[in-house]
Amino acid sequence: MNKETSKKQLEKLEIGDLISVSWWDASVGKSLGTGKKVNIDLPVQSWGIYLGVLGEKAKHIMVCQNSFCYEEGLYDLDYTAIPLTWSTDIKIISKKYIPKEEALKLVKSFTQNKHPALSRPRVFKHIQKRLSIDGRPN
Repeated sequence: MNKETSKKQLEKLEIGDLISVSWWDASVGKSLGTGKKVNIDLPVQSWGIYLGVLGEKAKHIMVCQNSFCYEEGLYDLDYTAIPLTWSTDIKIISKKYIPKEEALKLVKSFTQNKHPALSRPRVFKHIQKRLSIDGRPN
């Protein structure tokens, strides 16, 4: 991402905004076995609630995609940490989609979580399916 563009886009964001981030993900390094050239560049688009830019060694755009509220102030999150340098575009879908105070509770829940209920892995009752080339589940 162009550093100047990145800085301008980030300055417009507020914690709690609903955003879309376009970025390049890392390749898993596997071939599809088709004999065709493997595309190393993997474009991704993520949507969610902007929680800020966090990270000590590398800065990441934090995007919350699901929030499970177990009780007041106790949340479990599905979030994406996008390396800032991998992002290509950031769009604001809705300003102040959730109040900043609520978004800060979400940030606190995963940066300072010591609650025993969240130390256990969450069990999913459904199975994720990968999509085939034509977009239908296999």
